Amino acid sequence: MEKRMKIAALAGGVGGAKLAYGLSKTLSNGQLSIIVNTGDDFELFGLYISPDVDTVCYTLAGLANPLTGWGQVDETWEVFQALSRIGGPNWFRLGDHDLALHMERTRLLHSGLSLTEVTQELCIRMGIKDHVYPMTDQPVRTIVNTVDKRKLQFQEYFVKEQCIPEVTGFEFSGIEEAKPGFYVIKTLTEADLIIICPSNPWVSIDPILKLSGIVEIIKKKIVVAVSPIIGGKTIKGPAAKMFLELGIEPGCFEVANHYKDFLKGFVLDSQDQEEASRVSDLGIIPFVTQTVMRSMDDRIRLANEVLEFGMNLFRKGI
Repeated sequence: MEKRMKIAALAGGVGGAKLAYGLSKTLSNGQLSIIVNTGDDFELFGLYISPDVDTVCYTLAGLANPLTGWGQVDETWEVFQALSRIGGPNWFRLGDHDLALHMERTRLLHSGLSLTEVTQELCIRMGIKDHVYPMTDQPVRTIVNTVDKRKLQFQEYFVKEQCIPEVTGFEFSGIEEAKPGFYVIKTLTEADLIIICPSNPWVSIDPILKLSGIVEIIKKKIVVAVSPIIGGKTIKGPAAKMFLELGIEPGCFEVANHYKDFLKGFVLDSQDQEEASRVSDLGIIPFVTQTVMRSMDDRIRLANEVLEFGMNLFRKGI
């Protein structure tokens, strides 16, 4: 692995955070920059909560709850339990350690810092060596349209309603006004390889791609995606369910097809090996391996394989 290569990863959610961890352990300081979805962000009790950014940061810092993939390890729940006892809204579980981070983020934002600056500061405090950048400093909110004509903010759909409502489509409120962060543009422009982590294409990666100028930049780059769908299912999250409800057969081929306008390489699980030829028919080079990340070793192994695959494409000038 060339030491000076610059790698940009696009991520959101637990699957994206796992591969980001593997990349972090594989690459040297300064090589990796992770651009994270903020369409899931919301406010609760006056606190600014950034779920995907937190999941990525907790994972990189070794603080993530290994059982859930989100939240912090060894969490305590005194505030949440007290809130529940007095009848406060308890649909979104916030642990004490998690609350402390949201309080400090909100304080820093109120002091005049941007979300990017706040994230950089918190990464330093958590001992994270890599660059983690929110996709934008302006508010973008993912709205889930449902078959019963409701428009749910993503956390309402995902947590409060547990992904039960049938989906008819998505909106990204504020996307036209929002601009990619300065470091987001710089990172993508300077990247030798861009990796789309195994995150939900609709609600974790699309908000990043729909920001002005992003697709135009990455069309000029070597872009490799890792499928979040294995054997027609997802390890975590509602991506496969969303595909079905939108009238699309859930599978790794449809993930590759979703990104076909700019994708050079696509990593799919050995369970889906028969789909490799269909991916090739899209003009995308497939790479088949085991993509399930059950252990820390799995994360590092997959990261190494994805990097080697991507760098081979880079060397060949594909």
